Amino acid sequence: MGDPKRPKKKYERPYKPWDRRVLEETNRLAGYYGLRNKRELWRMSHLSKKYRRIARELLAAPEEERAKVKPILDKLKKLGIVGRDATLDDLLDLTVDQFLERRLQTIVWKKGFAKTPYMARQLVTHGHIRINGRRIKQPGYLVTLEEEETVECTHPSCLEEEQEQGQKAE
Repeated sequence: MGDPKRPKKKYERPYKPWDRRVLEETNRLAGYYGLRNKRELWRMSHLSKKYRRIARELLAAPEEERAKVKPILDKLKKLGIVGRDATLDDLLDLTVDQFLERRLQTIVWKKGFAKTPYMARQLVTHGHIRINGRRIKQPGYLVTLEEEETVECTHPSCLEEEQEQGQKAE
């Protein structure tokens, strides 16, 4: 049996968290996307750094090893982070914003189910958002392009807004 393996951190802190520029940028991103704390931002930042690091290593590798980039590109294309005709060089340009835009909380806000990102977060955590008929309660869930069309809100306020928009269109 023994002790279970200690789980690894899924984020890393900035080198100088109290630097003015770092503070201003993290506060701006956390406020715009309605993040609960900086750890959520650091998690997405860690993801973008991870893929940029992989791209640098593959660019320096011989041609035979560059075939490993296809599954990585396919995954990022499926998530909608890079375009359909993306190459290995495009991975070097990944930013935190691209990952934050694909979070469920942001998509609910951008689709108009909520007026603010904070309201979108509340709808998600209270279980009012469904993807493919499945209730998702994690605001940080990365939504794929296929799932984006199936995002729906079951809260009465969302349904009222949809009816009002339908009446205005008529």
